[in-house]
Amino acid sequence: MDGLLSFFYPWTKAIHIMAVIAWMAGLFYLPRLFVHHVEQGKHTAGLNPIFVMMEKKLLRVIMNPSMIATWIFGLALVFTPGIVDWSMAWPWVKAGGVVGMTGFHMWLAARRKDLASGNNRLTGRQYRIMNEIPTVFMIFIVVAVVVKF
Repeated sequence: MDGLLSFFYPWTKAIHIMAVIAWMAGLFYLPRLFVHHVEQGKHTAGLNPIFVMMEKKLLRVIMNPSMIATWIFGLALVFTPGIVDWSMAWPWVKAGGVVGMTGFHMWLAARRKDLASGNNRLTGRQYRIMNEIPTVFMIFIVVAVVVKF
């Protein structure tokens, strides 16, 4: 198995990076949809169901599959011999960032359900602020992986 993981390492890494990019795009875009949903959806007739449909499709068709692929191919990289030195800080920082990003993903999924059911309690401004969270996680993860401290 170790030889197989090593053989496919470049492909595993490439697919992991593509999955991360797709996941991040969704993590950045969904809170922006929430901002517009909250601020425009109730004021313009017919917009609310459109926002609900867009948010649901973004989460289910793009974000969920790309998060799952990120985890699968990321774990494959972790188990590839010689890739991760767990005595260093960087893999722990990255792992913490990925777990945090996954938690944020789940929080977004819960807010999507709130918006769809009419139970939203957050403002557009609060969603704008929350939109910065994936950027913070991204900074920690990229610096940890590239600098390898």
